[in-house]
Amino acid sequence: MANLAINTAQNVNLAYKTVSIGERMLAFFIDFFLIWLYVYIVSIITEALGYVFSDAWTVFGLQSLLFLPVMFYSLVMHMIFNGRTVGKMLLKIRVVKVDGLPVHWSNYLIRWTLRLVDIWMFMGSIGILSILFSEKHQRLGDAAAGTVVITTKQKVKISHTILEEVEDLYQPSFLTVSKLTDKDVRIIKETYLIAKKTNDFRTLTMLRNRVEEVLEIKSDLYDRQFIDTILKDYSYYTQTI
Repeated sequence: MANLAINTAQNVNLAYKTVSIGERMLAFFIDFFLIWLYVYIVSIITEALGYVFSDAWTVFGLQSLLFLPVMFYSLVMHMIFNGRTVGKMLLKIRVVKVDGLPVHWSNYLIRWTLRLVDIWMFMGSIGILSILFSEKHQRLGDAAAGTVVITTKQKVKISHTILEEVEDLYQPSFLTVSKLTDKDVRIIKETYLIAKKTNDFRTLTMLRNRVEEVLEIKSDLYDRQFIDTILKDYSYYTQTI
């Protein structure tokens, strides 16, 4: 695997490893199996409907409509699930921009369009060769879109840094956390952990008041909940932007 360093908008360097061709192929075959299963089920259903409707064109039209999700599966899944399909989710890999910026829908569209060349032409040999011989393991679609596929498996927990572990569906509460710098968050986290460990409620309250002042916000959350939410919100924006 090749190492990839991404500098986020908050000036935090995140180190990732690009995915090997074996993992990418396994993710592809998982998705292919799901597509095949869907097509198989649709074929059975439409075949059964053929006995109900005497008009073959009606059945054909319905079948064509139901097959549309298959055509756009990869594109739609990447757009909805932040650079992942079911196969990528299971293997904990995803598509990101090489420069660390958010992946735009147009980037996914470019990758999806070039699947015709990378995957479906010449039995995928073009995509395989481009992944094998490119520095960042990119297929042509990735190179054109400025994207790369990385692993999200972390050997070192994010919580060991200034960041916190957040779920994929996490919803941030305070948008103004972007005003904070890495130094601010490091001080907040270190102070918070020490105060929490020693049950220093006075320090927690002072810390909470200072953070509210800097971010120009007011919250009904308890001191611990508030600081914990601030740290998670900062981590969310750092890891997704």
